[in-house]
Amino acid sequence: MLPKRINDPIHGLMEFDDWTIQFIDTPHFQRLRNIKQLGTTYYVFPGASHNRFEHCLGVAHLAHSLVKRFQDTQPNLKVEKDLECVTLAALCHDLGHGPFSHAFDNEVIPRTRPDIKWKHEKGSEMMFDNLLETNDIDVDLGTDDVKFIKALIAGDWSVCPHRSRYLFDVVANKRNSIDVDKFDYLERDCYYLGMKSMFDFSRLMRFSRVVDDQITYYFKECYNIYELFQTRYSLHKKVYNHRVGKAIEYMLCDALVEADPVLKISKTVENPEEYLQLNDTILNQIEFSKEPSLAKSREIIKRIRTRKLYKFVDEFLVPRELKYHLNEQKINAREIIAHQAENDRLREDDVIVERLKLNYAMNDENPVDHVKFYNQYKQDEVFNLSRSQVSYLVPEQYEEINIRIFARDPEKMKSIQECFRKLLRTYISNPPQSTLPSGELTPSRGYTLPEDFETPPRKRRHSSQSPILQDDRRILKHRVNTPNT
Repeated sequence: MLPKRINDPIHGLMEFDDWTIQFIDTPHFQRLRNIKQLGTTYYVFPGASHNRFEHCLGVAHLAHSLVKRFQDTQPNLKVEKDLECVTLAALCHDLGHGPFSHAFDNEVIPRTRPDIKWKHEKGSEMMFDNLLETNDIDVDLGTDDVKFIKALIAGDWSVCPHRSRYLFDVVANKRNSIDVDKFDYLERDCYYLGMKSMFDFSRLMRFSRVVDDQITYYFKECYNIYELFQTRYSLHKKVYNHRVGKAIEYMLCDALVEADPVLKISKTVENPEEYLQLNDTILNQIEFSKEPSLAKSREIIKRIRTRKLYKFVDEFLVPRELKYHLNEQKINAREIIAHQAENDRLREDDVIVERLKLNYAMNDENPVDHVKFYNQYKQDEVFNLSRSQVSYLVPEQYEEINIRIFARDPEKMKSIQECFRKLLRTYISNPPQSTLPSGELTPSRGYTLPEDFETPPRKRRHSSQSPILQDDRRILKHRVNTPNT
């Protein structure tokens, strides 16, 4: 049977064999058509309308291409059966994502089910098992192969130590975080966001080879790898954690948490048949419901629709020396409202405190320190490249922490900002074992609200404020009133 060809705006014509199509043509995989890749980012960047479905197709295409290249250029690796397993792991790696992608497992589940530790990778394993059980899949997969595929999704080599270690670097790389999942989403997200990326994944794949059971790269690709992590950081900084998109995400999560006692959303993570029905359309289900107990959730969704959003209040970039001192126990909603004036009447749930970590995908480590390189003379001898051997302009620090404050009630923005800054001043006056100047313990003046700040009323456009010019209106009126000849 000829492979099926799918035209993709990122990778062009992608070919999928019948054994792959059998997995694609299932309710479990088709469910991903209704889950936005970037969640609530779509409410800020209208181009970000792509879904998990096409991303997973792209990751499977890249995984197959990369392992097939190893098979062709290094036949001693013998990856015939492994090629199928890695491709299926790439295809199914996001089966477990909930509504609006990461918002579900980062916010909704921790708030509704604090008794469990659940991430979408665990959901993907659950859904993969159920896909095999409930669909007529005619693919020769043994018990060990299924175990291997799920281990590849989790990136956990310890589950199958008898398998080649380098294969675990293809889909979910825990060694240095360079994998085809990032290759696809960085390129795809930039495309739909209308942004440019200097990272060239096709070149990096072209100059990769397996040495000592790990994927290594030609040494001249080192800066390209830095571009990968810089692109990822920039997207997290400017897009994925955009303050308006994040405010909408908090609203959406509040709506789902409020609806959970009625709809039992959080229980679905333990039941694949029910989880199969859960996707972004849950928002419409709540919005158009007549159930009285969902009234509060409906009101939050209405605020999203009418753009009456939670408000970003303030931001503080934590100095490296204080990142362990200014922790969740020191900076939280309870501590902030403790500094309110007598007439403020702030409550804990008026304040949202976000501790945002941005890094190069390996916390405060430089991922390139964990990458092996080769040169053209001795391709089977690998080495590391230090930062000083690449450029003196690459970063010295690989993680930053931002404390960001949001207000559920826009009327309380000023009070919350004053309380937050009073709390920070308690650390400025007595910084623990720090030589930092007090100016580095001050939030940006760019967010400082004026003393006489009041929440501006929402402006409504009247007919007289139409962008159509008066002369244009007269022309339109003339055309309407002139009979056809």
